[in-house]
This record gives sequence, structure tokens and C-alpha cells, in this order.
Amino acid sequence: MGDRERNKKRLLELLRAPDTGNAHCADCGAADPDWASYKLGIFICLNCCGVHRNFPDISRVKSVRLDFWDDSIVEAERGPLCSPALWGWRIPSACMFMTHNGNLRVKAKFEARVPAFYYIPQANDCLVLKEQWIRAKYERREFMAGGETISLPGNREGFLWKRGRDNSQFLRRRFVLLAREGLLKYFTKEQGKSPKAVISIKDLNATFQTEKIGHPHGLQITYRRDGHTRNLFVYHESGKEIVDWFNALRAARLQYLKMAFPELPESELVPFLTRNYLKQGFMEKTGPKQKEPFKKRWFALDCHERRLLYYKNPLDAFEQGQVFLGNKEQGYEVYEDLPKGIRGNRWKAGLTIVTPERRFVLTCPNEKEQQEWLESLRGVLSSPLTPLNRLSKKQELRGVLLAKGRGQKAASTESGHSSR
Repeated sequence: MGDRERNKKRLLELLRAPDTGNAHCADCGAADPDWASYKLGIFICLNCCGVHRNFPDISRVKSVRLDFWDDSIVEAERGPLCSPALWGWRIPSACMFMTHNGNLRVKAKFEARVPAFYYIPQANDCLVLKEQWIRAKYERREFMAGGETISLPGNREGFLWKRGRDNSQFLRRRFVLLAREGLLKYFTKEQGKSPKAVISIKDLNATFQTEKIGHPHGLQITYRRDGHTRNLFVYHESGKEIVDWFNALRAARLQYLKMAFPELPESELVPFLTRNYLKQGFMEKTGPKQKEPFKKRWFALDCHERRLLYYKNPLDAFEQGQVFLGNKEQGYEVYEDLPKGIRGNRWKAGLTIVTPERRFVLTCPNEKEQQEWLESLRGVLSSPLTPLNRLSKKQELRGVLLAKGRGQKAASTESGHSSR
């Protein structure tokens, strides 16, 4: 067996080796990584490999299956990371990175002190989150043991490009985060003293929506206002700046949740700091009588708050309506297909959401989308309500009552009630 085949076989054995973590990407957790950094001694996926290529002084990559690996790389690769001072263990004469390290051991060094609020990207997250996570770990070495104590980000101030509520123009706006007060403000004038909006951290969510916003650093900030969901779409030219804002908002959320739920451990609060939508996409819906014409709407499923929101357009500032999703024991269900006697407009793959007060009849563009929506909705309905769900529901109802008291028209999601 030649060197090429022997070393390829050795690398594949390392990928499958137990207790190494090599079967998943060291940076985003994607299964079956096909690439490796032979300066760091880790196995990574194709997407993360593209980020590693941008800083060759720290990381150099090869394909496990396609590139040639000679003995000096598989068994011994020298580099700037091979110093005993950095790694803290006895280094063999040639460092032997690929064989003697692996994902878990390297992660133990570079992820020794990741703060609870810091978002660790997953395989399906956008590129800017992965890029800044990788740079924070290996280039800036922010999470290594023995460094400075990592504290909560606290207050933050800076400029973001924000999409106008009534048009598609992005304008430069000053944002101020007051973590201790639990407030986020933004100003239309750079030196203005009166904020355009004051947002409570308790009602806030942030999620990267790069494709929807049309920018690789696009961030969607949402908050509750008078029973509605208000969407802000922002970005920054710097990937580091927008991710720092994202993690600062998460840190402020963690402070709030610790005060609101002192009895819950931190590990149970972290999943509620920010959240991605479980599923998004276009469906067509009819009205409460099921006799109205089907109209195309953009839907977003928030599984943590158990809401299905719908919009006329994906970048609308406010939703047109929303459906609160309880659980099966409370009389909530979702069925495949449409009720008897009802036919969709253009799309025929239907589903019906049943709440204690009404039915929501929807059609999907194809059967694949239909099955994905059914799976997502059933997953929410089968899960129990959490204390955070109940708090969110109480806050929403309080906002609705306040809005009605001021004579405003507000949409209530109590028992699945929705505006048209």
C-alpha cells in the first residue's frame, strides 16, 4: 500500500475513532466532516473549511479524501500552535498533531471559557456566525483558559443600518443597549436625545435572516408592542460588529431571565435567550368562514413562544395575524389536507390547524412543504408549555388590554384568535 492510501486510511480511522469528537465538525457540529486543519489538528466541514482558509498563519486545510497527505502531516506537523506553552502538555519531537490531538482535545483548549450567553453556531447557521466564532476561537483566542475574566458585555452603543418601516431603504441609525435597565433604544438622529423606540429586553428576540434581508450580516430584531410583533431589520458592514451586537443582546436577555426566573438553572434559560424560527415560507390562507378567497402570505413559526405569525410580505414591520399554539390536551390539533368541501386557489397541498375557537385552513406550494409544515407544527403541539411560554402569554394579554384601553385595534392570540 502506497503512502497516499495508507495515510488516507489512517485519517478515516481518526474520523471514526471513539472519544475524539472527530465525527462532527469541530466548529459547527456538522456530521461527517471531510476536511481537516493540519495546523490545529481538527476535522471540519466544507463550510468551516472556507473560513479557515482566510487565515493561513493560524490554520491550513486539506481534504481528507481528495488531497495527498504525506507522513510528516498525518503523524507530525510543526507549526506556531505546537508550543508547549500554548498547549500545556509534552510535545513529541514533531508535534504529531493529527494523530495525537483531535476535536475534543483541541476544543478543550480553545473553548475552555465560552460564556453562557455566547452563541455557538450550528451546521445550518449563516456564514457570519460561523466566521466570527472561528475567528474568536483561533485568531483572537478569546476563550482559552488562563486569560482575562470574561464579563457580561454590559452597555453598548453604535450605528446600524435599519430598514425603513414603510419603504425598503436602509438608513443609518444609532442604537443604545442599556443592559442593567433591560432596554434597547434607537434614534433617528445621530445626536438625538429622544429615541424613536424604547424596547424592553424581556420582549426581545434577535435572529440572523441573511437571505430574507438580502445582506450577509442581516439581523432581524423583534419585540412585542400592544399585542403585535414589531420587526426591525438591520445590518452592519462589519461581521464582527453585528455578531458582537447579537451576543450583547443575548447577554442582556440572560440577565433579565435570571431575575425573572431565579429558581431555574442557567442551562434552562440559555435556549430562550434568542431563537430562530422553526420554519418560514409562503402559504395561502382563507378567512375564518373558510369561504373567503385564499391569499398568499408569509408564515413564520416561533416554537419557543408557540406562535405562527403571518405577513403580507416577508419584510413587513408588523404581522397581519398570528395563531397561538397550545398543546393537544388543550384542544389544539393539526391535520393533513383541507376540510371537506374546501378547495385551495393555486396550491392544493393543504393543512388545517384546529384551535379551541376556530380552524385555520392553509395550502402549501407542494407536498414537500406541506410535510415540513406538518412536522414542525406537530412538534410544537406535542411539547408541554413551559414557564416562559406562560410568562409570554401573560405579557401579550397585558399589552392587548392596554391597547384596547387606548382605543387601538389590536390582535389577540388568546385561544388561537387571529386578525384577518
